Amino acid sequence: MNSDNFSGEKFRFGMLLSDTRYRATSLQVITFIIFVAVFFWLVDNTVKNLALMGKDVSFSFLGMRAGYDINQRLISYTNDSTHARAALVGILNTLLVALVGCIIATVVGVFVGILRLSRNWIIAKLMSVYIEGFRNVPVLLWIVMIFALLTELTPAPKAFKGENPEASMLFFESVAVTNRGTYLPMPIMGEGAYWLVVALCLSLIIIIFLVRYSRGLKEKTGKGLPTFWISACVLVIPFLLLYFALGKPITFSYPYLKGFNFKDGIHLRNSFLALTFALAVYTSAFIGEIVRSGILAISKGQTEAASALGLRPNRIMSLIILPQALRVIVPPMISQYLNLTKNSSLAIAVGYMDVRGTLGGITLNQTGRELESMLLLMGFYLSVSLLISSVINYFNRSFQIVGR
Repeated sequence: MNSDNFSGEKFRFGMLLSDTRYRATSLQVITFIIFVAVFFWLVDNTVKNLALMGKDVSFSFLGMRAGYDINQRLISYTNDSTHARAALVGILNTLLVALVGCIIATVVGVFVGILRLSRNWIIAKLMSVYIEGFRNVPVLLWIVMIFALLTELTPAPKAFKGENPEASMLFFESVAVTNRGTYLPMPIMGEGAYWLVVALCLSLIIIIFLVRYSRGLKEKTGKGLPTFWISACVLVIPFLLLYFALGKPITFSYPYLKGFNFKDGIHLRNSFLALTFALAVYTSAFIGEIVRSGILAISKGQTEAASALGLRPNRIMSLIILPQALRVIVPPMISQYLNLTKNSSLAIAVGYMDVRGTLGGITLNQTGRELESMLLLMGFYLSVSLLISSVINYFNRSFQIVGR
């Protein structure tokens, strides 16, 4: 009877807020309207203020000549290139630091998190000092300090000169570490190198299917295949055979001293090395704690049961504990990857030209287009953050337990 009266009640405007059936939707609509109104008010206010200063919103400055040099770049660039090209160089430099930094931070962080749970008192305490030391000091200080160490403790290029040089190159005279950066051999792709890349990709595809087949075979029979050695053969042997059959299409350009500096090879500037290493070790301290908490979230009964079956501690960790801990580890790792990427904007402190230094620095100062430059910067970091979150969440779904 009460439900009939309730369903037949005449609708009143006040029910949008007083009735629980409509309240949630009404509040969401009101909030959305307020947000849209504030947004358009800000846009209108900005356009009017720019008009009073004789400015308009335009991105045509991206096609203008940049007129400045960029010391570290992955693509061709000169001071005659456009501001759009300069921004692209900065974007690639930012992505390079983010990619390399995330890889190093993940590897180091996993080892630190595992070793902090070691039964060896000294190792566990050393890892605790590592974590507390790095994560409680601002990352900017680590960037500046590591850059200063690389600059002051490494020899100048002139130290490699003479019959009895003060410094010598490493790894069979192929790597030079100086106060101007590190010089590495640079691969030169000749005719036919494309087929080597194709062969390498096909080998990787075969290895992926091999690992999946071995995993399924092990689940059925309890015995798998020696995937490591088979994968090594599949990856190396076809590559070497094709490499010599094509007449060695890949050669190397080695750095050599000419005048007062090294020529040729890959030049990794100290600004890039300091920024990447500082961000990596700083973030690895947080990742280490995430890994440790993920491992502790797994019941000790898992370890005890595996030990009762005769598994070694390293096999217990790699086959039983870590795979289950990934469900706990992966979600907070997203925040650390995002923090590392956004912290790369501190590159200007050591002179590394990332997108903050190009588009948000010199380009902004030369063109006076501060609003447009900041909008592009915000859009770039937002896009990268959403991309990283989407990729990590995709992998995170594969680690979750599927309910029946």
